[in-house]
Amino acid sequence: MDWTALWLSLRLGAFTVVLLLPVGIFVGRRLAYSDFAAKGLVEALVALPLVLPPTVLGFYLLTVFGATSPIGGMWEALAGKPLVFSFEGLLIASLIVNLPFAILPMQRGFEAIPREVREAAACCGMSPWRVLGRIELPLAWPGVLTASVLSFAHTLGEFGVVLMVGGNIPGETETISIAIYDRVQAFDNAAAAGMSALLLGISVVTITLTFVLSRRIGRRLG
Repeated sequence: MDWTALWLSLRLGAFTVVLLLPVGIFVGRRLAYSDFAAKGLVEALVALPLVLPPTVLGFYLLTVFGATSPIGGMWEALAGKPLVFSFEGLLIASLIVNLPFAILPMQRGFEAIPREVREAAACCGMSPWRVLGRIELPLAWPGVLTASVLSFAHTLGEFGVVLMVGGNIPGETETISIAIYDRVQAFDNAAAAGMSALLLGISVVTITLTFVLSRRIGRRLG
């Protein structure tokens, strides 16, 4: 068992969820409540990582993060190290890849809130921030929980983009999925099977907890 790779994957998943939560709430809420001319285009761009091959997305991110690009060059000048093949670059790539898993469930959660509820809260003099914290988030919590778990689980299993952007640097960018691939390439099937079973178990447990908690929350809100 490659515990270093597992710990790096768990850390990457945790950072991804924490950073995507406010993004998902803001963008998901905006898409749920607003109608604007480019809404269809924005929704398509958000969902794009779901259908775009990981190697294609990884190639474009590798190009954007490279030292010869404006973003990559600026990062290297400020941080003193390249963005590609680093944990920071891996984290940014993970945030982009998981946008649909974070935003779309939250959008559906906010869309399920009746407009009359929000209007009644506004008529009672509640500020938008209080409406969000006291009314909308508790009602949309199943969507927020689903988004968090899906983002975390998908981060643990992501392979193509991780390999393209992060490479395979032990302790820095070698995630559990990359470690499994390396063991298979080295014909170490026993180690690959052990890590695969652990990853499968973590995924099943997290998704099961999502369904259980969503049902309980739904009953309480109902």
